[in-house]
Amino acid sequence: QVQLVESGGGLVQAGGSLRLSCAASGRTFSSYHMGWFRQAPGKEREFVVRITRSEVTYYADSVKGRFTISRDNAKNTVYLQMNSLKPEDTAVYYCAADMYRSGSYVYQYDYWGQGTQVTVSS
Repeated sequence: QVQLVESGGGLVQAGGSLRLSCAASGRTFSSYHMGWFRQAPGKEREFVVRITRSEVTYYADSVKGRFTISRDNAKNTVYLQMNSLKPEDTAVYYCAADMYRSGSYVYQYDYWGQGTQVTVSS
């Protein structure tokens, strides 16, 4: 089992940058596939980016070229660097983990953080 805690959200102007962090508990972090999802008010939670335990990355088209996911297994942490932010990136961002499945759907992840708010002003 793993517990996830996100941090790094905040208010930023359009065109700005933020870096989110997701700290995981446990000694098997390197065995987990990790993902970031987001949920805007009134909308369903959507896939943003994921990184496998082999560090292969996959991005949603809407963030490709602007966001970068990385992981530091020594620190049990996954990062989301977000550049060139747009107002439509405003959402609660959630970190997710699963040991067996790696995909772009919510149901493929067993463990979730509490979320961190990102607000991009125009």
